[in-house]
Amino acid sequence: MIDLHCHILPGIDDGAPDMAVALAMARCAVADGITVTACTPHIYPGLYENDRDGILAAIASFRQALARENIPLRLVEGADTHLAPDLVGQLKAGKVPSLNGSRYFLFEPPHHVAPPRIEDTVFSLLAAGFVPVITHPERLTWLDDHYAAFGRMVRSGAWIQLTAGSVTGRFGGRPKYWAERILDEGLCHILATDSHHIDRRPPLLAEAREAAARRLGHTEAGHLVLTRPQGILDNISPGALPPLPNPVRTASGKKGFWRNLIARKN
Repeated sequence: MIDLHCHILPGIDDGAPDMAVALAMARCAVADGITVTACTPHIYPGLYENDRDGILAAIASFRQALARENIPLRLVEGADTHLAPDLVGQLKAGKVPSLNGSRYFLFEPPHHVAPPRIEDTVFSLLAAGFVPVITHPERLTWLDDHYAAFGRMVRSGAWIQLTAGSVTGRFGGRPKYWAERILDEGLCHILATDSHHIDRRPPLLAEAREAAARRLGHTEAGHLVLTRPQGILDNISPGALPPLPNPVRTASGKKGFWRNLIARKN
C-alpha cells in the first residue's frame, strides 16, 4: 500500500514531535503493509512556513534514520497545502512541492470556513496543469451545505482523498457518514492515513482498505490504496488511471436517519 498523506517528519509541523515518535510511526506503517509514505508537512501561510527545500532536507535526514534502524519504508516528497496567494505560481516555481514532483498535489481547504470561490481556485489549478487532491473533505465542518460543490470539482478534474480513520469511524459518526457517502457515490480517488502521531493518529491504512472493499469490492479498494497512488507517484495522466466506480447506492431516504444519528453522537 502507498500512503500519500502523512505528517511523519519529526519536528517540522504538528505531526511527529521528535525522531522517536517518527520512527515508531514508520515501524507501524511497515507493519500495516505500507511500503511508500509521502511526507506531507503543512504549508500554511502565517502558521507553518514550510517550503520544498526545507521539506527535502528533512526527508533526507529521516531517510538516514530509517536506514540506520533498518526500516524498509520509502519516502517521497509532498505537502499538505492550504490556500495561499499565487498558489499556481508557487507550484510552478517549485516552492510548494507536489507529490513526488508530479502534477498531483495535496490541497487542504480550511477546516471551519468555506473559502469563497473555491471552485474557481480549483479550476485555475487544473487549467495550469496541476491536479489538486482535495484532502479529507469528510471532516470539514461546512461540508453539509457545500457537498454538491465537491461533486462538481471532481467532475471538472479534481481528485478527492479520504482519511482512513474517517472510513473506519476513528473520527466519529459524522466524518464516517460523509466518508461512506463519498465512497458510495463514486467520488473518492484515494485513501490515506493523514497520520500525525503513533498514539493519537497512527499510520493505519489496511483497516480502511478492508472497509472500502466491503462497500465497493476488492478491486476498487486496491485502486484506492495502490493503483491510483502509484499512478500519482509515476505522474500518469488521470485519464490513464482506473476511473471512479459508478455509485453503488445513494443516501436518499437515509439523510434524516444519519443526521439524527450524527446529532446524538456529537
